[in-house]
Amino acid sequence: MADWHAPKGPFDIPDVPNFIPRRLKPWLFIFFVLIVQFSGGIYLAAASDMVGTTALMQEDILMAGYASLIGLAINFAVMFRIKFRFSNRTQLLTCGIVLIVANLICAYTTSVPILVITCFIAGWFRMQATFACNSTIQLWLTPVRDMSIFFCYVYIIVDSVIQLSGIATIYTAFFSQWEYMHWIMIGMLALMMLMVFFLVKPVRAPMFIPLLGIDWIGAVLWTGFMMCFTFICVYGNYFDWWESSEICQAAALGLICLLINLWRASFLHHPYISFQAMKNRNVIKATCIYLVFFTMLATEHVFEHSYAANILGFDETNLIDLNWYVFIGIVAGCGFTYFTFALRKWRYKTMTAIGFALAILYLAYFYFLIDYGVEKEMLFLPLFFRGAASVIISIVYLTSIVQSGLPFQVFPQALTLNGFMGAVMGATFGPAVIGEFLRHTMAKNAAFLGSSITDMNPDIVHAPLGQLFGLVQIQALIVSMKEIYGWLLIVGLVSLVLILVSYSPVRPWAIFPKWKTIRRILRKLVRSEERVEMAGSKE
Repeated sequence: MADWHAPKGPFDIPDVPNFIPRRLKPWLFIFFVLIVQFSGGIYLAAASDMVGTTALMQEDILMAGYASLIGLAINFAVMFRIKFRFSNRTQLLTCGIVLIVANLICAYTTSVPILVITCFIAGWFRMQATFACNSTIQLWLTPVRDMSIFFCYVYIIVDSVIQLSGIATIYTAFFSQWEYMHWIMIGMLALMMLMVFFLVKPVRAPMFIPLLGIDWIGAVLWTGFMMCFTFICVYGNYFDWWESSEICQAAALGLICLLINLWRASFLHHPYISFQAMKNRNVIKATCIYLVFFTMLATEHVFEHSYAANILGFDETNLIDLNWYVFIGIVAGCGFTYFTFALRKWRYKTMTAIGFALAILYLAYFYFLIDYGVEKEMLFLPLFFRGAASVIISIVYLTSIVQSGLPFQVFPQALTLNGFMGAVMGATFGPAVIGEFLRHTMAKNAAFLGSSITDMNPDIVHAPLGQLFGLVQIQALIVSMKEIYGWLLIVGLVSLVLILVSYSPVRPWAIFPKWKTIRRILRKLVRSEERVEMAGSKE
């Protein structure tokens, strides 16, 4: 870990042999992080190609992709324990093997349960490998352990890779076929494992902490709740929501898992997620902000692809080129947050207002811009604003979790909640709500436009039925999107006013505890668990 990397003198990583220049050692781990982040199990950018060549539906592929995010979120609560149990070498080699197998399965399976379970496991191990690398170079990034600085690095890596992996996937499918992206990543993971095998030594933490006292049953139950929530949001429209038994059964199962978790948290000594984490003020505040903010940006998942493909006539390569605009926004947003929030310590209120203002510009731009004759270059500004706004809010409120005053043993549990609320719920709840809103708005506008066309020009009824229907649907789509952008713009403006009139002098001051402090806390936690087990066995 970081404390014994460089007790004196310049930063160093003892895991890497000395024939590697000291300045290159951190970049080696950044290279590993990039490979791991590209290996997500399934690539949502290839969803249309997968639907065309397999028996899978769009919803099946989305469910598998979000299962990877659930695996990532669930890992937060135990990642420190695993970090202190195994060496970096063991973690990276194990995660590399699992991700290679996951890529093989995702490339060829057509079974939805296998695909979802595989992506969940891949997400879990991807998070662990990422944490193993990032925690190793944390002191190189910020010697004072300022997490606002560290999270700027984390999000410029994670969010940028999401955009770049989509670009790489589409161009791989364009020049060959989508399965080759999995084979490319298998090759990169194999290269990473070779480099780890020869360049990373099995250096174990100074204090061995066993995996004792972890509430694995709670982890399974929380996974069940998150899976059911995601299933309802992804498949709700397909199964006609509460009119179907599948959605009702998923809701009942998810509610049962949640209630059992809450019941167990009331008496367990170390639940997977405690009430202390759930009731924390910063966690609740972040959850509310995420629900409003990512619902405002949910048009990304519901509108943008349909608008660019069906109305502007973009093909797959032109569609994915729009990711470059978002990528530039992410880089600019991380840079802006680094210089203002991390270095100059601007207030949380100020940064939140800036994030919402950028989201409002995104919505307003589309509200006034949306039409038939929009050029691709005209989409740069709104997509740039969206990328910057999203990364600013994510960095700011993840930092607020660190500053929440939670004891360290509870802090990883809050990260799990933050991961679920920000990544999983942010990607599923908003699109489900906006998608259903679009469905009803389109039906209303299509009926109104259809009657208006025939009333204004009776001769048009002699036009081919398919052509008439297509014209009405496209026009109804544009009108409906403009209407929903308008409503979301109002929500954004109201939210921004509430943020501006609120008072918040809080600035990012939280400093991450030293690794030796973390080891002492975890060791104390394990010893207390051992005493509880010994007392129980005597009884």
